[in-house]
Amino acid sequence: MGFELEKLYNPKGIDIDDDGSVYIADVSNHRIVRRGPNTTKGELVAGGKNAGNRIDQLNGPSDVVIDKKKNSLIICDERNRRVMRWSLRNPIEQQIIISNINCNGLAIDRNGAVYVSDFDQSAVKRWREGESNGTIVAGGNGKGDRLNQLHAPTYLFVDQDYSVYVSDMNNNRVMKWMKDAKEGIIVAGGNGQGHNVAQLFLPRGFIVDRLSNVYVADNINNRVVCWSEGSREVRIVVGGYGEGHNSHTLTGPEDISFDRQGNLYIVDYGNHRVQKFDVED
Repeated sequence: MGFELEKLYNPKGIDIDDDGSVYIADVSNHRIVRRGPNTTKGELVAGGKNAGNRIDQLNGPSDVVIDKKKNSLIICDERNRRVMRWSLRNPIEQQIIISNINCNGLAIDRNGAVYVSDFDQSAVKRWREGESNGTIVAGGNGKGDRLNQLHAPTYLFVDQDYSVYVSDMNNNRVMKWMKDAKEGIIVAGGNGQGHNVAQLFLPRGFIVDRLSNVYVADNINNRVVCWSEGSREVRIVVGGYGEGHNSHTLTGPEDISFDRQGNLYIVDYGNHRVQKFDVED
């Protein structure tokens, strides 16, 4: 934990570029840092000017995604209740693209539409370029545990078919809403809150691989679990030994991602670090 660029302070969201650069929402340092391949020190790419609501400041950023087409970052500036675009070409070029939203997680589809989880409306909304009002694509039917409802939606993922996956935290499940669907499908959890391998306990970030397996940061259980397509099989991938500071233990895992080589990166929130694992081992 610390303020130097080789340290993190309560990291949350993560995204990984094609060249292996890791972008991290460093929440309590109010910044986004980039860690290049084979480097030990981060690079400041957004914020880092103390907590604030100026256009060049962030306040508790919770998630970040890369917009490759526009060479920019999309940032969930959570405590400022806004979503920002931050140029990677010109670090002094920032833009508020969504205002007055209790955002937690972000995703971007192949056409550049931005998806945001909205805590207040228990919904996921999509903004296409040029739109001033978002469209609800998941939830939006009040807080609840029915298949057409969400309760505390956090991290997001959008696949090539525009299906929206959402971590439905307080329902202890991950949902998949297919394009234009009126309700979701449970793809992980949904068996009540608990510690058994088939249960989740306040799930946070997740990633879906090319075989539609869902890897979930099972926050309170201090582990990452993999749910196979159709939930036929569940296995613990990393952790599950209780809280700890060793390389094989996690404390409140927050978000996860894969690089192009298939390595798994885990944001180990309570340990103020990001860990890299070869999941084939």
